[in-house]
Amino acid sequence: MDLPPPWGHRWAGRLDELAIDSQALTANPLGDPHRRPISVYTPPGYDESTDRRYPSVYLLQGLTGQLDMWRNRKAFAPTPPEAIDDWFAVNPASPAIVVFVDAWTSLGGSQFLDSPATGRYHTYLCDEVVAFVDARYRTLASAAHRGIAGKSSGGYGAMVTPMLRPDLFGGLVTHAGDALFEACYQPDFREAARALRDTYDGSFDAFWTDFRSRPGRSKGPDGTLLNVWCMAACYSADTDGTVRLPFEVATGRLIPEVWDRWLTWDPVRMAVSHANALRGLRAIWIDAGRSDEFYLDLGADAFRGELAALGIGDDRLCFELFEGTHAGIEWRYPAAIGWLAERLT
Repeated sequence: MDLPPPWGHRWAGRLDELAIDSQALTANPLGDPHRRPISVYTPPGYDESTDRRYPSVYLLQGLTGQLDMWRNRKAFAPTPPEAIDDWFAVNPASPAIVVFVDAWTSLGGSQFLDSPATGRYHTYLCDEVVAFVDARYRTLASAAHRGIAGKSSGGYGAMVTPMLRPDLFGGLVTHAGDALFEACYQPDFREAARALRDTYDGSFDAFWTDFRSRPGRSKGPDGTLLNVWCMAACYSADTDGTVRLPFEVATGRLIPEVWDRWLTWDPVRMAVSHANALRGLRAIWIDAGRSDEFYLDLGADAFRGELAALGIGDDRLCFELFEGTHAGIEWRYPAAIGWLAERLT
């Protein structure tokens, strides 16, 4: 059914909706599906220019994001895939293939890391999704022409993945990505401890039982409790899958040896030990709203500072704090992806 805006979109490029059967996610600890959707956008002219190859940008969602949510429409605005299509229709000089990646888990997300508590989502992204796209589309299949982008937890994935796999990714865009963990995560610990005490008798199991019994009906502490547990499952799970919290549930008091495990995954702290990988990137875009509720503007500035200390200058770096919060910043995606695509071409 072909409908005009705002119900439909007149595509200049094309959006393909496919699926991957993942070996990395088969029999994952949470029992989540190993067959995952993937959407691949090809820019205007892709079908006509059959000899041309294109840079690619992998776009990651934030916590609780799943692939079909990209189709969610807000009043007076295109969806993110439509807005990206509109950008490349108006700015055709440096077209790119854009890959929309699903890394949802039943805890809400994966941080795009391998974890014995959630599954092998870093392996899935790097070894399976990239290979899947390169085999089916005319990509420029090298790190110099491959980028990664995302917001919030997706922005976190966009920061750490090129550090861990510089052989695959040559540029990044992070919109309000999780960073400077003492600013963005630690304040949640006291709130989580109080909520567990007052509502769930100190038990995360009781929280999850209650949370899953009322789909679509939220309680005030849900976001904090979900975020704290999911991050612990990603950053501080033992090899047998046991999730270790970085604070005492009764009081919120830090458990230093577990908190240190979290800090090793902080992009601000990772930067110095992955200096060569970061120096090898062709382009880095960092932004956040000045009024971000999770203080990820501070994390963005701290990450920028670490890059500057490594000698990464403004010739490869775009940094901006804009007027905004954590929500409703999808309008930032098209220009950032276009900027990255130009530098990966």
